[in-house]
Amino acid sequence: MNATSAETAPTPAPGRVVLLTTSHRVAPGLLSWPAWQALRAADRVLCADGAHPQLPYLREAGVRVDEAAPTAEELVGACAGGHTVVVVATGEGEPALTDGLARLAGSGRVTMPELELLPASYDLPGARLLDLVQVMDRIRVECPWSSRRTHEGLAKYAIEEAYELVEAIEDGDRDELREELGDVLLQVVFHARIAEEDPEAPFSVDDVAGTIVAKLIHRHPHVFGDATATTPEEVRAHWLRTKQAEKQRTSVTEGVPLGQPGLALAAKLASRVRTAGLDVPLPRGEGLGYELLALAVRAEADGVDPEAALRAAARAYRDAIREAETRTRPGERTGE
Repeated sequence: MNATSAETAPTPAPGRVVLLTTSHRVAPGLLSWPAWQALRAADRVLCADGAHPQLPYLREAGVRVDEAAPTAEELVGACAGGHTVVVVATGEGEPALTDGLARLAGSGRVTMPELELLPASYDLPGARLLDLVQVMDRIRVECPWSSRRTHEGLAKYAIEEAYELVEAIEDGDRDELREELGDVLLQVVFHARIAEEDPEAPFSVDDVAGTIVAKLIHRHPHVFGDATATTPEEVRAHWLRTKQAEKQRTSVTEGVPLGQPGLALAAKLASRVRTAGLDVPLPRGEGLGYELLALAVRAEADGVDPEAALRAAARAYRDAIREAETRTRPGERTGE
C-alpha cells in the first residue's frame, strides 16, 4: 500500500454503547419498543448481574446475554470497528463504568464510541408506593417493635398523624406537609400489612386500594360515566344520593363517629340534618355544652368549620402568649 492509499483509507467507525436501564417497579420483560430494537440489533449484550430479573425474559426472546462486567477501556475496545454493545444496567446504574467512560472521553486521547442512555421501562405515577409496600413488609417481619403492633395499638397514632397533617396545612409549610402526608400514608400501609395476617378475614393493601378505586368511580359518574355535573353542588348531590344507596342507612346519624372532637361532631350532625331536610330543634339544657352546641350548629349553617375556626383562634392566642413572654423578664414569669 502506498502513502496515498494509506492517507485516504477510511477511519474505522468507533461504534456505539447503549446503556439500557430498567425499573424494578415494572414487571420484568415489559420493555419499550426502542429497547427491544436495540437489543436485537446489538452485536453484543452484556450484563454484570447474572441474577438480573430481565435476563430470563431476554433469553426467552432470543437475545443472547453475556454475563460480564467490562471496564471502560474494554467496552470501548469491544465497540471498535463499528460494533454496537448494549449494557443491561444493574440496579445501581453502573456508576463505575459510566465514570470510567467519562474519564476516557475527557482525556482526549481515545476515540470514543457513540454513547446512549436508553430507559427501557419507566415508572408510572405512584410507582414509589410499591417501594413503601416492600419496605413495610420487611419491617413487619424483621423489626421487633413493628412485628408486634396491632390495629388497636396503632389507632392513636393515626389520630396523632392526622392532627399533625392538619397543622402542617394550616402552617402553610410545604416541606412539613409532604412529610406529614407520608406519615398518614404509612398508617394506611401499616394497617393493611397487619390485616394480611388476620386468620379469618385477611385483606391486603391492594384490596384497600381496589375498594376505594371502585367507590370513587361509582361516585363520579360525571367523570367515568354518562352523567353530567357542571357545578360542585351537583357533584355533592349525586355523591350523597349514591352514598345513601350504598350504605342503606336507616338514620342520618349512622356513620358519624362519636369519638371525634366535640365541635366537629356537632357540626357533622347539623350538616346531616340540614342535608336531609329535617326539622330538628336543638335540645334545651343548661350549661356551656349546650351553648357550644348552638354555636357549632350556627357555624355549620354559615359554612364555617367550627373546629378550624376555634383552632385558628387558639393559634392566635398562642402567638399572643409567646409575644407576652418575650416582653416579660425571665425572673418575672409565672412559676419561676
